[in-house]
Amino acid sequence: MTTRRIAVISAGLSEPSSTRQLADALARASAIELERGGEAAEIEVIELRHIAPDVLNGLLTGTHAAPLANALRVVEEADAVIAVTPIFSTSYSGLFKMFVDLIDRDALTGTPVILGATAGTPRHSLAIDYAIRPIFAYLHADVVPTGVFAATADWGGQGADAEGLPGRIARAARELAGKLAGTAPRSSRDLPAAAEPVTGEIVADGAAVPGSEAPGSAAARADGSSSATRPTAPLGGAASRAFDGGFVPMGDLLPR
Repeated sequence: MTTRRIAVISAGLSEPSSTRQLADALARASAIELERGGEAAEIEVIELRHIAPDVLNGLLTGTHAAPLANALRVVEEADAVIAVTPIFSTSYSGLFKMFVDLIDRDALTGTPVILGATAGTPRHSLAIDYAIRPIFAYLHADVVPTGVFAATADWGGQGADAEGLPGRIARAARELAGKLAGTAPRSSRDLPAAAEPVTGEIVADGAAVPGSEAPGSAAARADGSSSATRPTAPLGGAASRAFDGGFVPMGDLLPR
C-alpha cells in the first residue's frame, strides 16, 4: 500500500484552538479519502506556536534552529500540505506568513494543498481566496478549489452554508485525494539537490525513532543564494505524526 505524507500547518495561537481543530478535521478526512483509494496517510502536524521564537529568529538572522529546520523539512518533503490560519484584521496571522516565507520557494511546486481559516464571524470567509491563496499560487502549489473557512457558528452547526462545515471539509479532502491519485509519492520523485544525509531522530508521539535519516537542505535559490542546511532533529512537540481525533463537543467555543 502506498503511503502519502501529509504535512499539517496549524497557526493557532492558543491551546486548544479552533484552528488546530479544523486542521485535525481536514487531516482526518483526507486520510479517510486516501484509504478509500487504497492508500495510507502519514500525518505530521506542525504547531507553529511551539516554534514561534525560532520562526522569528530565522527571518531576522537567516539561521534555522533544529525545531524550525525539521518543521520546514516536513513541509518541503510532504506529498500534500494542509495549511490553516486564524484570520486577524481581515488576513492571515503574522506567524503563519513568517513561517511560509521561510519555505523554499521551489519546494511546493505541484504539491497539492488544502487551505483553511478560522474566525469569529463569517464576514471573513473570503480571506482564503483574496489573502492566502495568492501566497501558495506564488509558490506554484496545486491548491484544491475548495478552501475551508470555519466561523464560530459553524462548529455548532449554525452556519449559513447549507452544506455545513463537515460537508466542506469532506469536499476539500476528496479534491486532495483526487490530485494525489495516480501520482508517485514524493520520496520517489526528483527532489531539489541536498547536502549529505544527516542521521538524527524524529520524535513521534513523544518517542524517538532512532536511525532516521533525512537530507539537509542547501538547494540553490533563483537569486543565487542558498538556504541553510537543515539537519534532522527532534521537534520537541512542534510536529507529530499523530493528531487528536474528534470534534470538540458542539457548543464548546474555542479561541483561535
